[in-house]
Amino acid sequence: MYDNIDLGLLQNDVLTTDFLSETINYFDVTGEHNFNGEYVISGRLNDSFKISVSKGKISIKDASLCKWYLGNNFETLQRKDVQHAIEKLSDILHLPIDKAKVTRFDVAQNFIMKYPVQVYYNHLGEMAYCKRVPVINGSNGMEGLYYYKNNKSGLAVFYNKIKEQKSKRQPIPELFQNRNVLRYEQRYTRLLPKIFNVECVTTTMLYNERFYKNIVDMWGTNYKSIQKINDLILNFEEVKGKKELYMLGVKLLVEQQGGEIATIEQINEMNKMGKINKKTAFDLRKAIKEACNIKSSITVPNDIILELDKKVNEAMKYYR
Repeated sequence: MYDNIDLGLLQNDVLTTDFLSETINYFDVTGEHNFNGEYVISGRLNDSFKISVSKGKISIKDASLCKWYLGNNFETLQRKDVQHAIEKLSDILHLPIDKAKVTRFDVAQNFIMKYPVQVYYNHLGEMAYCKRVPVINGSNGMEGLYYYKNNKSGLAVFYNKIKEQKSKRQPIPELFQNRNVLRYEQRYTRLLPKIFNVECVTTTMLYNERFYKNIVDMWGTNYKSIQKINDLILNFEEVKGKKELYMLGVKLLVEQQGGEIATIEQINEMNKMGKINKKTAFDLRKAIKEACNIKSSITVPNDIILELDKKVNEAMKYYR
């Protein structure tokens, strides 16, 4: 489920290797400059990761570990895949990348959905301690639904993966072509030690079984904490005309008042208090009993929310 990842490796952790004279031989150098008085060589690894090297540190960032390792980021990396990807990166750069610190990573999954992706945004409401920001047409042509945490320590995003790929002119795997692909992504961009209650997050932690399961659980829990809009809808299959609609309305009111017995007791009490007469009380009780004789439920689950819930639950079960 991992995707984008940023890493930093300190010279103090690799005393046997001179970054500036040795490591630059294993990636494509594109430039050199001074940053805060320090000499820095920058470049790319396989047109993917951006790499910058100084005397004391190597930074690897701004790319999808998944795309680099699997060739696309429609599929996502499982725990063992991450371990193999880190080992491969270590072999290419001739460095112990397993000692690197993680400064940012994303947890994501693509879902092939029944309806157009935009339909699902409308049923995802507020999330605690987050600002909900729909983006219809961003500056880069993207659209989606963003949840910004108040402390800026994380970001949850839902977006159209097909549209993103097309905007970047990237190929779409055959399995996903002409499909509605909704991507749900959790981004950890800062304060990682505080979020995960550790001194630092290292690459080895990413494929540690306990840490990985915790990441998957957090990803699913964040989704479940979002208020769902119209997760129940009126069962209009029972509505054949105005009479059935009125009866459904009465039944809904009765359910809100605590049920048939509780509502009838309220009517009887109002009659005893003289606020309604016997004829009115009789008519109201009759209407309530007729409405409650509708055997099927007045509401049914919204299949849009059911579908998305199922996809998230299946992903949590599979990737844990």
